[in-house]
Amino acid sequence: MSRSSDPAVSGLELWQWRQEARAAAIAANVPLEELDWLLLSVSDLDQLALRLDSYKGRLQIPLNRPWVQLQEQWHQRIQDRVPVQYLAGVTPWRNFSLGVSPGVLIPRPETEWAIDLAVSSTQCESRPHLDTPLTEGDWADLGTGSGAIALGLAEVLPKVTLHAVDRSEAALAIARENAFNLGYGDRIQFYCGSWFEPLHPFQGLNRLRGIVSNPPYIPTAMLGELEPEVANHEPAIALDGGPDGLDCIRHLIATAPTYLCPGGLLLLEMMAGQAPTVMELLQHQGSYSQIEIFSDLAGIERFARAYRS
Repeated sequence: MSRSSDPAVSGLELWQWRQEARAAAIAANVPLEELDWLLLSVSDLDQLALRLDSYKGRLQIPLNRPWVQLQEQWHQRIQDRVPVQYLAGVTPWRNFSLGVSPGVLIPRPETEWAIDLAVSSTQCESRPHLDTPLTEGDWADLGTGSGAIALGLAEVLPKVTLHAVDRSEAALAIARENAFNLGYGDRIQFYCGSWFEPLHPFQGLNRLRGIVSNPPYIPTAMLGELEPEVANHEPAIALDGGPDGLDCIRHLIATAPTYLCPGGLLLLEMMAGQAPTVMELLQHQGSYSQIEIFSDLAGIERFARAYRS
């Protein structure tokens, strides 16, 4: 029998606890796959072992944290609705394993498509009247959080230098660590500040080839209506978009042209129902062309793309 403070547990003890944890998850309407995902992230077990219970006879299963801590964390998931990603300290995103903590928004699967959309947006066929190369030079990820977008762009655009901005020092610490761990520390420069403020030396130089952002876009009045995992645990600073959810998007649309090169790309994520207003904002600003809205895999109008005229 393992001691509660040991970073290991016997297979039988883990099996017994897993049965109890599964029952608690069902009662609390927490997806069962979250329990197994947490176990996979803290041990050397694989999905087949969990499915077949083949670990049951092992004398010892190493863990990356004390056994008692793992039990307490699952209690937090059930009772306090703490997101399982924060408990594990990591989350999968594209082909990365990103470190996350309560100081950063948990990267969503739908945001992954921003990277593919950004890459396709650099192709000549999508920019028939623009000859500025977008696959080199400087790009910005504004509101970088865990660094997910900057890292995704660094992977698929190897000749680009990324400038990642966030107003949260806690978020930037996580983003820097992710960049270092994934081998992109020399490709991404990090800045603490609000939106374009740290990039002020670039203003008026038409230097940025692309700007990508997943800004806060939830209307303030809706924050309390979000599921408790989000409303009670994810940073409000990364969610609250003002009265109609568009305060940050308005600022980005209004300010980006003074930083983008001619033909430079602006790509913004938004929530369901905001596309018509975002399209109108881009059109009325007067500095953009080829404005388009793109839906995610669920059919929700999720991204606005425009090029600087």
